[in-house]
Amino acid sequence: MELRQLEYFQMASRLKNITRAAKRLRVSQPNITVAIKKLEAELGIQLFDRSQKQLSLTPEGSVFLGRVDTALRCLNDALIEVNDFKQLQKGVIKIGIPPMMGAFLFPKIFSGFQTRHPSLDVLLFEEGSIAIREMLDRDELDFGIVITSDASSSLNILPMTRSQLVVCVPASSPLTKKKTISNEDIANSNLIVMKQGSYLRQIVQERLHSINITPNIVLESGQITTIKGLVAHGVGIAFLLDFIADDTTDLCAIPLEEPIFVDIGLAWKRDRYVSKAAQAFINFCKDPI
Repeated sequence: MELRQLEYFQMASRLKNITRAAKRLRVSQPNITVAIKKLEAELGIQLFDRSQKQLSLTPEGSVFLGRVDTALRCLNDALIEVNDFKQLQKGVIKIGIPPMMGAFLFPKIFSGFQTRHPSLDVLLFEEGSIAIREMLDRDELDFGIVITSDASSSLNILPMTRSQLVVCVPASSPLTKKKTISNEDIANSNLIVMKQGSYLRQIVQERLHSINITPNIVLESGQITTIKGLVAHGVGIAFLLDFIADDTTDLCAIPLEEPIFVDIGLAWKRDRYVSKAAQAFINFCKDPI
């Protein structure tokens, strides 16, 4: 049994497709097919049910995948620990950031961290908070800067800041005369929302559902600049975090009559080995420059 056989089997299981697995691993499709068949022959069991169009695991294959995931994760952790002897002379940190925070919160963090640790590379992945939590669970990220409400017990959370959800309206809107936005104001307005996978969108939908409002959603976008531009041009109103609406002259940010506050923090998987590079990032977020 070879390590590459286990890696090929794991990727094919995750993607449920040999061709996509080969593309992801940058090897030929026959290499993966042959490796998996040899693995099945050595184990004396069938790992995949090939009778369906989509590749699926047999019950034996599902049990074996659980053990393979654990073994490969432990091996990866061992390699990370060995690399720690380089004393932070080299390292990569993978961080997931929701679009709403990426352009407005993270640049200050990244700039300060890069100044303190110029030899460490940071890879940034822009996804919604929900998707980032799932990526952390799959060990695809080292960290996520997320809204911490209802965070899983499998995650460590370092609180960073608290923000208020505000309603952004065009500067020319009659709503700018109001100190707070009521439920009726929302019900009578067109709404621009973040794409699915955004925890903020989920919070807004839950609030509107609780007060029996069916929102008139006219557009959805994953780009904050696009949403702000649409609001400024009178297409609709949008729910954004307060620090995003600061210093914007062509729209006005107004609190909700029943305010919503969200806590933002740094999240990482509780049972995963924390490399020295990752620990350096945690320490920096605790005590930024």
